[in-house]
Amino acid sequence: MPDLPWFVFAILLAPLGLLLGAAVYKTLQVRAAREWPSAAGKIVASHAQVREVRVIDSNREGGYRTEQRNFANIIYEYSVAGKALRNNRVSIGEDLGNFEVAETIARYPVGADVTVYYNPLHPKEAVLERDLPKGLWGCLGIGTAITLVIVFGSALGLNKLSELVSTKLAHPTASPLVIAFGAFGSVIALFALAMHRQAQLAGKWPVVSGIIKLSGLEQYRAAPTDNGPRGQIMYQRKVLYTYIYNNQSYTGTHATLSSNVASSSDWLTRKLTPPYQDGARVKVWVNPANPSEATLEPRALFVWFLWLLVLAFAGLTYYVALHG
Repeated sequence: MPDLPWFVFAILLAPLGLLLGAAVYKTLQVRAAREWPSAAGKIVASHAQVREVRVIDSNREGGYRTEQRNFANIIYEYSVAGKALRNNRVSIGEDLGNFEVAETIARYPVGADVTVYYNPLHPKEAVLERDLPKGLWGCLGIGTAITLVIVFGSALGLNKLSELVSTKLAHPTASPLVIAFGAFGSVIALFALAMHRQAQLAGKWPVVSGIIKLSGLEQYRAAPTDNGPRGQIMYQRKVLYTYIYNNQSYTGTHATLSSNVASSSDWLTRKLTPPYQDGARVKVWVNPANPSEATLEPRALFVWFLWLLVLAFAGLTYYVALHG
């Protein structure tokens, strides 16, 4: 085992621990909900709704950002002890938005009779579905095994790889840099391939008409550095548009497949992300498998920038391997 501080492994495994902790918490909620009594209910509203959600973002000074996401707003009525109540929570699981919106609306049309499970101590707390997604723990088990293999396998193999590379170099002490630059280039290349594949699929999505509601550059400050100074000013294209697919209205926030890319240069951001006029009609490519996912530009122009970075890392790796 490499002589690494314990907190290095703790940092690498922390996301997995949080995920498993959340799964255990939800499992306990499900067990409690199984004891809840039920009441007859009726769906009174069923449509897509846009909500603003707060998303953790460690790259920003405040530690979070806000996003507009589509949700299935299913409102149902039920009564407990003669008192009429309303709720719009469907599942015991957390709804993060932009997921199975159309499927949930189709499953609970207006006027449908439903069974409502409510908390006897707090009858306003209710759900229509009180089971965890099928296969959740199986997927988490596989994911845990893969994560452990990657983390500890990489740690164990890093020294061996460094020793092997050093025997092939004129300057053996440069092997860590060669490995690091090569790894960075490989990761970027995989990301570029994934974006290229996504662009190919998006180009085949059905096209509908949409309307631009908001367009402009978002300016924010990056998270502070380890030394203490405040982070630099960053720029990101902000686009909001509405469209209708299968008689349901949705809101999109991705103008291109690289809409989430931020830069410290407003000029570069403007060049990589085209502007739109508020109120303009646009073509919207919609993912038929998940209508909440859409784009105004299926071509991944940013992928060429990624390939330039891959070439740059490849050249840097080659130079360090030769000259140390």
